[in-house]
Amino acid sequence: MYRFIAAMLAAAFCAGVAQAQSGGVLTLEQALAQAGAASPMVEVGEAGVRAADAGRTVAGLRPNPSVQVQAENIVGTGSYHGLSSAETTASLQVPLELGSKRSARIAVADSRLTRAQVSAAMLLGDLKLRVTQAYIVAVAAERRLAVAQAQAGIADEGLRVARDRVQVGATSPIDEQRADVLRINAATALDRARRSVTVARDALARLTGRPVTGALDLDWFDRVGGYGPTIPARAEGTLAWAAAKADLATADAQVRLARSQRVPDITLSAGARRLAATNDMAAVFGVSIPIPLFNNGRAALDQARAERAQADAQRRLSLTDAEQAIASAEAERDNEAATARAAGGAALAAAVEAARIARIGYGQGKFGQLELLEAERTLAETRGASIDALAAYHDAEARLKRLTAPAPLTSGDNQ
Repeated sequence: MYRFIAAMLAAAFCAGVAQAQSGGVLTLEQALAQAGAASPMVEVGEAGVRAADAGRTVAGLRPNPSVQVQAENIVGTGSYHGLSSAETTASLQVPLELGSKRSARIAVADSRLTRAQVSAAMLLGDLKLRVTQAYIVAVAAERRLAVAQAQAGIADEGLRVARDRVQVGATSPIDEQRADVLRINAATALDRARRSVTVARDALARLTGRPVTGALDLDWFDRVGGYGPTIPARAEGTLAWAAAKADLATADAQVRLARSQRVPDITLSAGARRLAATNDMAAVFGVSIPIPLFNNGRAALDQARAERAQADAQRRLSLTDAEQAIASAEAERDNEAATARAAGGAALAAAVEAARIARIGYGQGKFGQLELLEAERTLAETRGASIDALAAYHDAEARLKRLTAPAPLTSGDNQ
């Protein structure tokens, strides 16, 4: 699984580099590929899978035999003084596991390997969500910078027109003062927008592992999903569902392991004894059987069963939470899509036209400055609402994709 993930990320990274070399726009796909090649989150997931895979190998190992050497009738008194009467026994002891303990351990290790693979996929999903959200923030900051630049230009032009009208006596000097205040506020907003762009690009660069100096895909940001009803997503088959299912499988395997531990193991021994007095050799055989007097494994089995019941309840709770989160993300996505279409469509066009007419009318003395300021304020708010709605729509879409990401192939599918 982890080799497949690494190969997939490497292919995506190469494709992203090739696209970046052919064009000057950093797309979301390229940012995701760069982050996948640079982020330690991928290494965390791969290391977890490797550790679980090694744990599976360890679980399949049998107990080691042991060699025992004993010497009797030595360093005593009388005829047992020294080593002349020593009886030396050398034996090989082989423990035998009963109750299918080895297969039970392997089942636990297999379920943990599956859980590690799901965790690796969840880390990849989290990384993709973080990069997508950082990309959304960066593009939205670019859009707000463009709006701030436009508003600064409009404020400069408004001050010029107001000053000309004051000089010819067509209006009161207070109009010039209002226009100057608007110019100062617009310049301040422009500086703030530039700093926001720098911060957003730096945040995206930290995730991708390389500086973000080129243009971003502004056309992607302006696109909103299609019209019409969509099929509601289900929690079954998602990463959250797979994680809860893997936890339950691990708990089931732990119950089986605890049950197998109640069966005592035996140890067989075979060796040879040398009698120093006669220099004769004799075979020695033995069987060791533990007596489950104080710990018969019942408490451990009860604990495993309780943990299994907890895992089952957690699985059902996770499924309910996932379905609720998916439904909320879908509703938020649809609501923000409708808001973005309205704010970026007819409403924005009407605000732009109203501001254009107000500027022309104010320059010709047909409208007062208050009407112009109201039209400009409405235009700025409509543009800001459109950007906010687009950012919220893409954020909800990214969270929905993370919530509905399909579960990966497990160890049983790859072996």
